[in-house]
Amino acid sequence: MPTYKAPVADMLFVLHDVLSLGTGAVPGYEDLDRDTTAAILGEAAKLAQEVLAPLNRTGDRQGCVLDKGMVRTPDGFRAAFDQLRAGGWPALDCDPAYGGQGLPYLLATAVGEMFSSANMAFNMYQGLTHGACSAIHAHGTEAQKALYLPRLVRCDWTGTMNLTEPQCGTDLGLMRTRADPQADGSYRITGQKIFISAGDHDLAENVVHLVLAKIPGGPEGTRGVSLFIVPKFLPDAEGRPGARNALSVGKLEEKMGIHGNATCVMDYDGATGFLLGEAHKGMRAMFTMMNEARIGVGLQGYAQAAVASQAAVAYARERLQGRAPRGAANLQGAADPLIVHPDIRRLLMDQKSFVEGARAFTFWGAQLIDEAERLPDPAAQGLVSLLTPVIKGFLTDRGFDATVAAQQVFGGHGYIEDSGMPQFVRDARIAMIYEGTNGVQALDLVSRKLGAEGGRPIRALFDRIDRLVVPQIGQDAAWDAEFLIPLQTATADLRAAALFFLDHAATAPEEVLAGSTDFLHLAGHVGLGYMWLRMAQAAREALAAGRGDPEFLTAKLATGRYYMARQLPLTRAHLARIKSGASPVMALDATAF
Repeated sequence: MPTYKAPVADMLFVLHDVLSLGTGAVPGYEDLDRDTTAAILGEAAKLAQEVLAPLNRTGDRQGCVLDKGMVRTPDGFRAAFDQLRAGGWPALDCDPAYGGQGLPYLLATAVGEMFSSANMAFNMYQGLTHGACSAIHAHGTEAQKALYLPRLVRCDWTGTMNLTEPQCGTDLGLMRTRADPQADGSYRITGQKIFISAGDHDLAENVVHLVLAKIPGGPEGTRGVSLFIVPKFLPDAEGRPGARNALSVGKLEEKMGIHGNATCVMDYDGATGFLLGEAHKGMRAMFTMMNEARIGVGLQGYAQAAVASQAAVAYARERLQGRAPRGAANLQGAADPLIVHPDIRRLLMDQKSFVEGARAFTFWGAQLIDEAERLPDPAAQGLVSLLTPVIKGFLTDRGFDATVAAQQVFGGHGYIEDSGMPQFVRDARIAMIYEGTNGVQALDLVSRKLGAEGGRPIRALFDRIDRLVVPQIGQDAAWDAEFLIPLQTATADLRAAALFFLDHAATAPEEVLAGSTDFLHLAGHVGLGYMWLRMAQAAREALAAGRGDPEFLTAKLATGRYYMARQLPLTRAHLARIKSGASPVMALDATAF
């Protein structure tokens, strides 16, 4: 069975050598020198490796059970959740005013990767709670914050988000769940929600549902949607779980993966709810939670690839098959290990270059969130808004590809459940679907984010890349060829694609929408290329200064060269597909399928 080793050294490199954690660039960063960060990540690694990872297969095999209206989680989950809670991990970056530790979101993102790699289904219970905290913190009344936040921060209570209904997913204007006003200022929530992750469980004493519903008489469509706090148990006068609310789990979904997380159909039968934020402004409040969740799902995409890739490397080193093309490498054995073969090496390098680039890209996104909130910096907020669909969509698409590639290294054994590889593939698959399918992410990117603020965020991205690349051109021919020219070429492809969309957006929207997924992937490759240049530059400077582990830094440079040579040129194919327009996509009549 696969084991998990947290990539602490790589995380420290990205955090400190690339993103300058430990400096005063962002308030709160100056308190985190390398030793402090290493200590925090080291403790998180122990929990991930020794407690969460061993439960991953248990959760997959046992799943959750609905027993007399209560969801029971797999063996070991409750004790592990108690350890997670006792260690203060859910509170890592939460507001100290409500019991949080106030550390940067960037550091919480690194910890979140470890927990997601170790046990994705388990980590979702606290991950969704964090999103509920953020929504209440941003939009709640002082009384709501005082009541709910301390308990959610500690994960004594956990949170959910309730959007989807049987007849509507992305198109929330079709929502039927109703919120009838009551004389005491509360609302009676009636309706059904589906696909509710962590909708019920035995890990905490209460579950706080954030539910989208429509108040009768409000505007049509999404403009009439409001957000409500609907707890499983209504808090009593002392803030303890009191009377059971009129809500229940209708069924547990049988899913392809993430079996250890309870995905519930939730029935609201006149349940008591409390308005969160303004009436008919629920989408704005829910997006506080959804945007955070989308970054977290992008992280899940590459986190599954990371743990699967570790298993693939271990197997490729141990499994003997055939002889190396240049002659026997294992003279004492009847065959050489798989890792000597170029095509296996290709699979492993695809995984390694993606995972390390994705980690840096996601960490940079987390740093932008810190800049937007802690400085605050509106330009950083604009970049976060632009990059969120890219992080979610590209990293989960390519993360699934990398997870499948890791399974492929095992050959037939990778298709056998005892290897553990099928679970990684099954778990990774959901990340492309929930929190907005990747097609929806692509549409959001090209129809809303690309032209936002008159195109200021995309211009800011181009400006950051140019400021890094242009001053270095011509100083070192090898550096130009290996890193600078490939990124410059890929960025030119992204510019050309953006101009194509801007030229056609008003007059021929189908031309834009037909190429939206290609644009998302093109932007993703440029984002990873940008981070690979930053990582390669940091590694080269460290080697020149005699700092750090030379073997680690040399490997970082080699992996960066691989991405630039083998992956980044895919931007040209994406641009060609975008420029082909909508005709090839829409030519076939709908009746001909």
